[in-house]
Amino acid sequence: MKSKKMVLSASITALLAVLATGAAISAQDKYTLKVPNGLAFSEFRGYEGWQIVSISHNGALMAAILGNPAMIEAFKAGIPDNGKPFPDGAKMAKIHWNPKKNETYPGQPLVPDTLHDIDFMVKDSKRFADSGGWGYGEFEYDAASDTFRPGTLTDQPPQTNDAKCGFACHTVVTKRDFVFTQYPKR
Repeated sequence: MKSKKMVLSASITALLAVLATGAAISAQDKYTLKVPNGLAFSEFRGYEGWQIVSISHNGALMAAILGNPAMIEAFKAGIPDNGKPFPDGAKMAKIHWNPKKNETYPGQPLVPDTLHDIDFMVKDSKRFADSGGWGYGEFEYDAASDTFRPGTLTDQPPQTNDAKCGFACHTVVTKRDFVFTQYPKR
């Protein structure tokens, strides 16, 4: 009887280990995603630790705009207000959240709630010569499955499947080297 309990216990332990491994394997590795003919999520590894350039709220979504060290140094040097372009290797990430009112805080401020999507930009004047030197990527987030996917034409705003998906919008700031974001005084 004792050996049957040990076998049963070992079997249950093995089954739980297999299930846990299966769950870990099925979790998405966002760094394997790539916009078809465009940017890969892996090109922005570590974006979570980049410095904040600015924040925004368009009424529907809240955003934190982050810059890699090359982007931050360029802003500090006065780019693009000084008329110079951002250097190759400058990168930005724009993280969008659906907002919610925090009713327990004084003033009931809007705070980030569920993740909506992440947009990326990278300056590479050779690779993206036909889009002002910038490559763009947009990855939609699905909270129910905790997964990302490249943006599509059915998203709002619609996203084409290449590294120029943001170029059309950014042409209105050509004189700012295609960058909307201001680096506010700190």
